[in-house]
Amino acid sequence: MSLDRIRASSARADSPLTAAILAGRWIRSAAADDEHGRRWLANPDPHGGSAVTSEPSSLYSGAAGVVLFFLELAAATGHEAYLEDAGQGARRLAATWREQDDVSLYHGLTGTMVALMEAGWVLGDGAFEAEAAAIADVIVRRGRESEGGVGWSRDPAQRGEGGVILGLLRAAAHLGVPAYEEAAVEAGLRIARLPVPGHRFGDCADLPVDAVTPGFLAGTAGTAFLLARLYGVTGDERFLFAARSGAAFVREVSVVAGGCAVVPHHVPHARELHYLGFCSGSAGVARMFYELYRVGGDPGDLEWVERLASGIVKSGVPRRRTEGYWNVACQCCGTAGLIEFFVGLWAATGEESHLEYARGLATDLIGRATDHDGRGYRWYQAYRRLRPGEVTADTGYMVGAAGIGAALLHLDAAGQADHPRRVILLPDNPFPAIPLPASALR
Repeated sequence: MSLDRIRASSARADSPLTAAILAGRWIRSAAADDEHGRRWLANPDPHGGSAVTSEPSSLYSGAAGVVLFFLELAAATGHEAYLEDAGQGARRLAATWREQDDVSLYHGLTGTMVALMEAGWVLGDGAFEAEAAAIADVIVRRGRESEGGVGWSRDPAQRGEGGVILGLLRAAAHLGVPAYEEAAVEAGLRIARLPVPGHRFGDCADLPVDAVTPGFLAGTAGTAFLLARLYGVTGDERFLFAARSGAAFVREVSVVAGGCAVVPHHVPHARELHYLGFCSGSAGVARMFYELYRVGGDPGDLEWVERLASGIVKSGVPRRRTEGYWNVACQCCGTAGLIEFFVGLWAATGEESHLEYARGLATDLIGRATDHDGRGYRWYQAYRRLRPGEVTADTGYMVGAAGIGAALLHLDAAGQADHPRRVILLPDNPFPAIPLPASALR
């Protein structure tokens, strides 16, 4: 199906905020209420399926991520109707989380816990925070029941134990429960003892059995990020040493030329396949280097962040499609994840070119939105690179309109020195939660 044929011919949104509002309109049209509260259909297109397996509560593609988006949309617009949406979604999460078995950040209980903590804080509802604490207690208990020390899946990457540990660190700070941090640190020490933390062989779909992934969500960079975060929390040099071990591997396999760097999707087989997005590409790997810079202060780590950013710019996206930047708009591997990165990097450095590039990405992203039925903006995309004919439009955070809308809201917040506002960043985002460089607030 041609996107040009289904794209509305009416005037496009003229700002990131307007586009986010229109994304919210479409997501609201997908609401499904029951006695527990509200969820949202992953793909309300009557002729389409979701980009991912159904996860009605998850942060990745379900209600937890949509709740976060509506909390932010309420903050950006001042409209309390969006708080009602978020509250109804959080009510259902609070009532149904015991049905979840997965404990991970993006696909399970840890993501639900994060959403309930944010909803409780914004809405002033202690019941949501109490349920978040109950989830954290369950996660810690399950981790301590495993053999060989605290652990859940023995996958050290962000998609596995790394995301759980980051969620527990967030819960310890938010809820004031030291036991959550203690469990996170204990699990982290086991990961830090691995020869090169984050290496996984042959357990990713469509990869050779001996493949190693240096990326963020399922690879070395994400685990090194986790270990750097644990060093920042504890000051334990074992975490810093392990984080630098992972970072050294990422540097070794990267391609560096003329102040630019790109990272292979996996080695040794795909050294020329360079994803640019969050999950397996430059935008995610840069988070690891920035976290190392944030906790360790080595300017060489910040230099690597800038090299990765320059590699994205030099690639010619968004005007040019590459093998690692295809027809995909979402937070996970597409344009929204790049906006998130460049807004965060601008907030960290004050370098105006980063914000300008984010604005250019947003212009392209908004221009690709579809509103052919007047129900609001959605983005049709080929979520899986290897299945270019499988085109869907989803409501979720990492795969669809909620996360795209959130990235646009973060861009909207950037530069508003007269009206700074906190944005909701996930536990694996190291950039400032108020997207303004320090110089703008003086």
